[in-house]
Amino acid sequence: MRRHSLSVIVITKNEADRIEPCLQSVVDIADEIIVLDSGSTDNTVEICQRYTDNVTITDWPGFGKQKQRALDKATGDWVLSIDADEALDETMKSALIAMLEQEQIEHTAYRLPWGVTLYGKTLKYGRSARSVLRLFKREGARFTLDEVHETVVPAPGSTGVMKGLLLHYTHRDYGHGLDKAAKYAWLGSQKYHRKGKKSHGLVLALLRGMWTFFHIYILRRGFLDGSVGFIVAMTYAQVNFNKYVGLWLLEQEKNA
Repeated sequence: MRRHSLSVIVITKNEADRIEPCLQSVVDIADEIIVLDSGSTDNTVEICQRYTDNVTITDWPGFGKQKQRALDKATGDWVLSIDADEALDETMKSALIAMLEQEQIEHTAYRLPWGVTLYGKTLKYGRSARSVLRLFKREGARFTLDEVHETVVPAPGSTGVMKGLLLHYTHRDYGHGLDKAAKYAWLGSQKYHRKGKKSHGLVLALLRGMWTFFHIYILRRGFLDGSVGFIVAMTYAQVNFNKYVGLWLLEQEKNA
């Protein structure tokens, strides 16, 4: 018997080609699914309406603010924040159900191990060797309001790690990966500039990119994921380099 209710929150825009696996992975375990769509021009909204009647079409204020809007609509004891390009594997679904059946849950939040899946391969190392905080007790939790790379600030208490994988289908194809990397780099530049973070010059931007590659490919053993692991490490290195170059250029504009 489940002793705790679960709200699932999702934000979308033009995700018709991949939102259904996401929703299929949670529909059997969610007490409510809340979708905020920021103006899809494909049939994303229609697909979501097959799984929930709680779909709201709204503007786009940035990732953090949009996810906070979704959280504000949630009524469950616990909240799972999942992206349209993600899905729970069967092990994680079972572990989540078991958690909700407990009379007393030990933690106030859980990190979900990421299973980055792209170019036909689910990575085990490199960028996949991390877990993201996506499951948390609703009361007392909030999102940071960052434009990109927002995080959950859970209620006070300890954080556990859920069994299984949160499968993350990051790119539709290589071209989509390039577009997404450029978008995130520029949003990161703007976020850092707004917060007063300094670039410290282009040489440091280059060194940051090199460090990112070393961190993902060597320290996190991305090389064990073969050629796809190399591509991922190079992609994230380029993103970090571009982010600090963008920050440097924003500084030049401000000082001109």
